[in-house]
Formats: sequence, structure tokens, C-alpha cells
Amino acid sequence: MNRKGIILAGGNGTRLHPLTLTVSKQLLPVYDKPMIYYPLTTLMLGGIKEILIITTSQDNKLFKKLLGDGSQFGLSITYLIQKNPGGLAQAFLIGEEFIGDSNVTLILGDNLFHGDELSKKLRCHNNNNFEGATIFGYPVKDPERYGVINFNKEGKIEKIEEKPSEPKSSLAVTGLYFYDNTVIKKAKSIKPSDRGELEISDINNLYLKEQKLKVEILSRGVAWLDTGKFDSLHDAGGYIRTLENRQGLKIASPEEAAWRMGWISNQELSHLADKLAKSDYGQYLHNLINESF
Repeated sequence: MNRKGIILAGGNGTRLHPLTLTVSKQLLPVYDKPMIYYPLTTLMLGGIKEILIITTSQDNKLFKKLLGDGSQFGLSITYLIQKNPGGLAQAFLIGEEFIGDSNVTLILGDNLFHGDELSKKLRCHNNNNFEGATIFGYPVKDPERYGVINFNKEGKIEKIEEKPSEPKSSLAVTGLYFYDNTVIKKAKSIKPSDRGELEISDINNLYLKEQKLKVEILSRGVAWLDTGKFDSLHDAGGYIRTLENRQGLKIASPEEAAWRMGWISNQELSHLADKLAKSDYGQYLHNLINESF
């Protein structure tokens, strides 16, 4: 059975008020595309075609208007509502029926990943034999904002610490997590933290206790950006703009990803491009059919 994917796009986006007073953070633009296009295409390039998007009740209709049922991209997209922000691990309780007996990948809706190495890693994990959990570490200047990977003197993982006031390392856990099906049982067993949330670090520590947690450190060839603050949102847009204008290639286009994965035909890509024909984005999609990179 193929792995399924969850994009967590709930929450109130309070750190981005007033931008997010009327619209979900994950619908804000990151240069020329809605933010959710970035985690969506990350899952797509990992070969994941069944995707659950968890939203707030007020934003649910907007996500459906943007992405529909996903069939235009060769996907199957399901939507569920997170009534109250209850932590990242709550995604597995909300999505229990969707997950069924499959393995699952969780990606945060405000996290952007870019780099060929990552796509290869994702496809390697998209198989039926995967057991345990894999998380991805990335060195940052402000680890206190994230789950932090602590190591012992032997260099082995000792603990994942959630938003520590005094981080013991600079290696943050990114917003991309691979789990086997036991994640549902683990999510049901943990208790809310002092913040009143079900912490993803508690789930990771349960896998660590079972010696089934693997950490892969993302190399310099992979960029990881999160857009939870004004400066990081601006930086992400600038990063995407610089690369796209330099290379003439779009980053995180679900239409292109679907086409390159062989999930839609030239004719279907052309039809999607027609709907956007007056924009540079639509023209780019049209040009793909006549060009190869």
C-alpha cells in the first residue's frame, strides 16, 4: 500500500497578524504562488498521490476553491478541519480514518523545501517496507524556535527537545516527518504539554525509545525555509524570486510536478495552462510542452 501524505494548514497564524486576520497563512503568496503549493509539490515529487489537507473551518472553502479534489494534478485530495490548534501531533488523530493502515508523511503547510537531493530521499521512503520514523535535521541560528536534536557524547541521538530555552545543539527538526502506521497509536498515548498541545517531539521520542527513529541531516544542497514570521516570509519570497528569475524555471508548480511525474498528459497540462493564459505562470506552463530541460 502506498504512503499517504498530510499537509497541516490549520492554526491561527497569530505571529503574522494582521496579515492572517482574514486569510490562512498557507494561502498567502510566496513570490508567485500560494504558500501551500510548496509543501504540496514536495509530497508530489516524493511520489505521494493521496493527500489530506487539514485546515481551519473558516479557510476550508478557500483551499477547496484553490485545489479542488486534486484530480487536475493526478491526485486525490481530502479535506478535514482542525477545530482548535492542538499541536502538530493532533494531525494523526484528525486524520486517523484517512491514514487507515497506511504509512504517512506529515509536512507543515508553512515549510518550504527545495533541492533535488530531497526528492530522491522522499521517493526512497515511499515504500511498503518502511518501519519506524525518519525526521530531517537542519542547522539553524535560532534553534529555540524548533524541536532540537540533542546528542550524547557518543554522537547518538539522546532526545528531541521541543522549543528549548537553552538549546543544546543548533540542529532543528524540520517540518517534514515520515512515520509508519504506529504513529496513530503513539499520538493517542501522549498527553498535552504545558503549552496545551500534543507535541510532535513526544511522538519522535517514543520512536527513539523503541530505537526506531532515524535522523537524516539535510545537506547544503537542500534549502529549508519556514514562513512563520514576517522576515522569514519575506526571505522565502526573495529566495524563490531570485532562483526563478535566474534559471527561468518555476519552483513548486503542482501542474509541472504532475506533468513531470507522468500523472497528467501534455494535453491536460495545456488545458491547465489555458486557464492561466493571461499570467506569466500560465505562459510558463504552455512553454513546458515545447521545451525540455
